[in-house]
Amino acid sequence: MRLSRRHPRYRSLVVRAGLARAARSGLVVPEGLIAQGRGEAFDYLLGERTTPSARRAERAAAEWLRAARHPVVSVNGNVAALAAREVAELARAVPGLAVEVNLFHRTPGRARTVAAALRAAGVVEVLGVRPTARIPGLPSDRGLVDRAGIYRADVVLVPLEDGDRAEALRAFGARVISIDLNPLSRTSEAADLPIVDELVRALSEIAAHARRWDRAPRRPRLRRFDAERSRRAALAAISRHLTRRAAGRWRRPAPPR
Repeated sequence: MRLSRRHPRYRSLVVRAGLARAARSGLVVPEGLIAQGRGEAFDYLLGERTTPSARRAERAAAEWLRAARHPVVSVNGNVAALAAREVAELARAVPGLAVEVNLFHRTPGRARTVAAALRAAGVVEVLGVRPTARIPGLPSDRGLVDRAGIYRADVVLVPLEDGDRAEALRAFGARVISIDLNPLSRTSEAADLPIVDELVRALSEIAAHARRWDRAPRRPRLRRFDAERSRRAALAAISRHLTRRAAGRWRRPAPPR
């Protein structure tokens, strides 16, 4: 199907078409398509933009990843389908950042498919294809991890995750950074540092802030982040956007030329 750049939902249609291809290839499972639709609905509520509170969270996330001893970004099928290049960009921006495949709907073949997509996008080393450890208290396949990756991580970035694993990782001693467009999700509520933003926007913003630490005169620190305040700010941004829409004071951005 040919997509016109003049279509008001062009970017959304491109994402949907890419996910449909990924589902046919086995990279994404049908349940992942449902999750994407739910996330896109919340992006509408945010006005399809990165809010000031999300930018603050992304800046803090970059600082945490650069300060961590063993930072890891966890990748599932949707993340690989939507943002493999951005994951590779982040891995280049954060020295020592491990990239690990972690799947709820896991088969050996699907784990290899996700890893292949990441390598094709520029990720040099991918962990988690053959798990060597398990996170305690997490009986699903999400608990299967790499001993050299998530198992020893002090900071884990978990985009498009589930609340069970975010809670289990925190109980295991890791600090959890989430990327989830739903500020009311269990993942957002469980995370030490919740980012309420669209995946590609968030990863690109984190990578840009992480690169700035290359020129910093001091090493970044794992400073405290007020997660509850950040979640409330996201909800307030949704409320303001809906109020503007209800009053007719909002215009959809022009499609790209």
